[in-house]
Amino acid sequence: MTTTDHLHAFIADLPKAELHVHHVGSASPRIVSELAARHPDSKVPTDPEALVDYFTFTDFAHFIDVYLSVVDLIRTPEDVRLLTYEVARDLARQQVRYAELTITPFSSTRRGIDERAFMEAIEDARKAAESEFGTVLRWCFDIPGEAGLEAAEETTRLATDDRLRPEGLVSFGLGGPEIGVPRPQFKPYFDRAIAAGLHSVPHAGETTGPETVWDALTHLRAERIGHGTNSFQDPALLTHLAEHRIPLEVCPTSNIATRAVRTLDEHPIKEFVKAGIVVTINSDDPPMFGTDLNSEYAVAARLLNLDEQGLAGLAKNAVDVSFLDEPGKARIKDEIDRYTATWLAP
Repeated sequence: MTTTDHLHAFIADLPKAELHVHHVGSASPRIVSELAARHPDSKVPTDPEALVDYFTFTDFAHFIDVYLSVVDLIRTPEDVRLLTYEVARDLARQQVRYAELTITPFSSTRRGIDERAFMEAIEDARKAAESEFGTVLRWCFDIPGEAGLEAAEETTRLATDDRLRPEGLVSFGLGGPEIGVPRPQFKPYFDRAIAAGLHSVPHAGETTGPETVWDALTHLRAERIGHGTNSFQDPALLTHLAEHRIPLEVCPTSNIATRAVRTLDEHPIKEFVKAGIVVTINSDDPPMFGTDLNSEYAVAARLLNLDEQGLAGLAKNAVDVSFLDEPGKARIKDEIDRYTATWLAP
């Protein structure tokens, strides 16, 4: 067995946590084709093989267009429940013990899904997944930035209304395009979410420069940064992220697929680690990008020249900076340590 094969085998059964993975963006070709068949008026292909070409993006704007066409397939509470449960199944197959799934409720409620039925659907799937697969799911409700302040108001209401807020909700985010969508305008909404006890985890610095990351830190009080890819352009920002232990949710293959970074070898993850920043590895929208979390760990192993202990350290990074309770963190980290020790035992 080659060293690469050996590491891939180690990664396959390594207990992991994922902190940056999107609900609709995690729909596998099988699920997307099933949903497309349910809704034949959609332009999304029903053939899983045709989806490979459909999910080949020319740039970030094209990715958003395709992503929204898949969002249009989620039209009923039954669609929501199916998607959520199957995403959990795919995560469990990769030994993901805990995941914070980014959900955009505005995309569903504005398409006519009853808000209470939506919450019940994701919660029913969450509880079933934990019971049947052992994978713990938590939610991040995010504002789709391209939909503006109307979406921000609606997302904040759904996230903070005690009559609607789902039990699994832990954080509040901001996704979608960054260009032309300045972060500061969302400050009042993040202030309300934080006051309601939610953690701040906006996307920033993916397709724009480091100033967007600074805005997320200053105006949105970000505790983690989604992507933060272009932070490397500002040494002062790298120092700030390292000194304040603000983690980056790094998604290497996603950055290539959306053309945010030209090639994997040019990815700034090495600079982040060298600067002392806490880095977590994530898959973002895995089926759309032809990847999964295990593949992203393999990419990280190559880019950072990691062995088994290094990969286990990455896995524990994600657990440490997650919003899981302390007993849950200790349980998963202990499992990672036991797995690694067994693997490395002579």
